[in-house]
Amino acid sequence: MTTRAGMLIAAGALVAGTVTVLPASAAGTGEPAPRPLPSLAWTGCATKAYPRLQCATLEVPLVHDDPAGRSITLALTRIPHTAETSLGPLLVNPGGPGGSGRGMAGYVAASLPADVAARYDVIGFDPRGVGSSEPALDCRPGHFDPVRPDSVPRGTDAERAALERAQAFAAACGKKHQDVLPYIDTVSTARDIDLIRRALGTERINYLGYSYGTYLGAVYARLYPERVGRMALDSVVNPNGVWYEDNIAQDYAFDTRHKDFMAWVAEHDAAYGLGTDPAAVEAAWYRMREELRDSPAGGKVGPGELEDTFLPGGYYDGYWPKLASAFSAYVNEEDPAPLTAAWERYGEADSAADNGYSVYTAVQCRDAAWPKDWNVWRKDNWDVHAKAPFSTWNNAWYNAPCAFWPVAPLSPPDVTNDQLPPVLILQATEDAATPYEGALALHRMVRGSSLVVEQGGGNHGVTLAGNDCLDAHLSTYLATGTVPRAEGDSEVDAVCAALPGPEPDPAAAPKDAGRKASAPMQAAGTALHGLLGHVR
Repeated sequence: MTTRAGMLIAAGALVAGTVTVLPASAAGTGEPAPRPLPSLAWTGCATKAYPRLQCATLEVPLVHDDPAGRSITLALTRIPHTAETSLGPLLVNPGGPGGSGRGMAGYVAASLPADVAARYDVIGFDPRGVGSSEPALDCRPGHFDPVRPDSVPRGTDAERAALERAQAFAAACGKKHQDVLPYIDTVSTARDIDLIRRALGTERINYLGYSYGTYLGAVYARLYPERVGRMALDSVVNPNGVWYEDNIAQDYAFDTRHKDFMAWVAEHDAAYGLGTDPAAVEAAWYRMREELRDSPAGGKVGPGELEDTFLPGGYYDGYWPKLASAFSAYVNEEDPAPLTAAWERYGEADSAADNGYSVYTAVQCRDAAWPKDWNVWRKDNWDVHAKAPFSTWNNAWYNAPCAFWPVAPLSPPDVTNDQLPPVLILQATEDAATPYEGALALHRMVRGSSLVVEQGGGNHGVTLAGNDCLDAHLSTYLATGTVPRAEGDSEVDAVCAALPGPEPDPAAAPKDAGRKASAPMQAAGTALHGLLGHVR
């Protein structure tokens, strides 16, 4: 799914900051010698939350194999180190593809232990095509305007209309961005990262990537293994399924996670009044979905918008209380207003979402081949829908432009790697967006990597989100390069307990419901998942 992260950056005082560009050398890489890069001029762009935040831009070649050709611009942020001795830059990426990373620098620097953050220049950036980088993609503004047709196609006419909508998006991308579309892909972005490294004047770069950012990091490490310092990968994309198979795996996992949510609502029947049987609660949710086909809530929330609203709950259970309250109000009080408000908070698309989705499709459709025969999509998605109906067809139409993409696909690189220092992999076992099998796959492919598991956890993005055990592993690694190692034959090197589930929304919960203990953890998790783009 796409990302909708961002930060409003206010202009501040100019901060002197230039770097010496390392000598350009392409020896042994098979690449053309890169052109000299301009130094990065960091200027103050402080926010209330991050008063030391700095910003810069970097010109990079649109076509890396034509370094003297057209340039595009990347937008960067930085929280500079304060310790006497620096460990160099720590590049952070929130995933997507299509996620804006400029807001991540401040959050990561503030969330790490102060003595660890002080030793790094924490660098955020908007990848090519994203956010404040130029040009920024926006293929078809308003593509997600409500009310869309029901995502589950009821007959050939409905399917044809949905296909025409997907084709229209792909055609709009090809027409509007034909000059840059062939170069919006993971490998090109990984090569951008190496130009950021050069502009920072460092031989190696450290990296913290979430979600799609784990795949981007793995690709970078495959291309430039000798330039990797410390690399932490949180919530791992399965590199063996890029991207059609990974989306099918998501469909099953999100359905399971939605059932977990229904079970949580049933557990808190005293707050929400939807019954104590999870199956009955789920049936009520699907009845609500059916009613919205004929009478969208607030004239805006039909079945597709309902799925968009509840999908973020599959990424992060901190959204469950508000979603459950909206669900309860609609079913028990016949009040659609809270559901409309929930859509506006969690599901509504804005210009940032349009940009994120445009880059998402550009990258995923370009990175790897998708079936061109719609009959393959139809059969696969009906087969999956029969077992996992929550978001299968919604996700199918989200990715359907790839069946009609105007740029030929690339072949994904093999990210198998035996040339890296220890890499730290962190993963929740019940993560829906990047199922656990992906972390196991990458762990096996990257020799010497270490796998830390949040046992029973279902959130996507697990570090710097309130779990002290996971954060301790990340902090130790970033400070010392040390990773945990399993004893015996276990593939898992360390296990952390999952955080407790959320408490009901205060407005809905009984007065004696305990919420204070989980409040700080929930605050950290909500902040991170906002940056990762799980709400709009």
